[in-house]
Amino acid sequence: MNENLEKILKNENINFDKKFYERCNSFLNLLQKWGKVHNLSGSLHENDIIENIVDSVYPILFINRFDSFADIGTGAGYPGLLLAIARPEVKCYLIEPRVKRVAFLNFVKNSLGLQNVEVICKRVEEVEDIKVDLVTSRAVTNTSLLLELTKNISTNSCSFLFYKGSMLESEVKQAKLDSCKIVKRKDRNYLYLQKNEGRK
Repeated sequence: MNENLEKILKNENINFDKKFYERCNSFLNLLQKWGKVHNLSGSLHENDIIENIVDSVYPILFINRFDSFADIGTGAGYPGLLLAIARPEVKCYLIEPRVKRVAFLNFVKNSLGLQNVEVICKRVEEVEDIKVDLVTSRAVTNTSLLLELTKNISTNSCSFLFYKGSMLESEVKQAKLDSCKIVKRKDRNYLYLQKNEGRK
């Protein structure tokens, strides 16, 4: 698995150290074991998990440096847990209200020794006492609502990275975003909104 993932990422001009690939391998094995029992995510086929890992870490190519981030609705680990593995020096909050998924995320965190990760079993609007400079989310509600729901955890200079699909264009109009960065990869649209730029 390591060689396959490493080859794909290198083709995308993304390079990580050996520890990253070891941890991704452990994550893949744990997800397959837990997923069969607890129905944590969609496909548990190795190639599909690898694609989800690549999808999760791909934005590292174009986003600015960040010291802390919160991932909303992390589920089985995409994208937040993988970004935390990719950036072990960055403080990471995984916000997930579903108990089974929180148990899995904590198990992976402890198994992989991810000291930068804190798992929070709450809905994001209920989270208090944390502020981050990047908010990420994949497949959780629409852009306007995400921006509203995360006001309590975002600083004035917070950036937002949302992993979106084909509905992105209408969401951008609805959220009244004048200037934002949209990066496409396969069927994925990454919406990157820096600081308060582009919001009316």
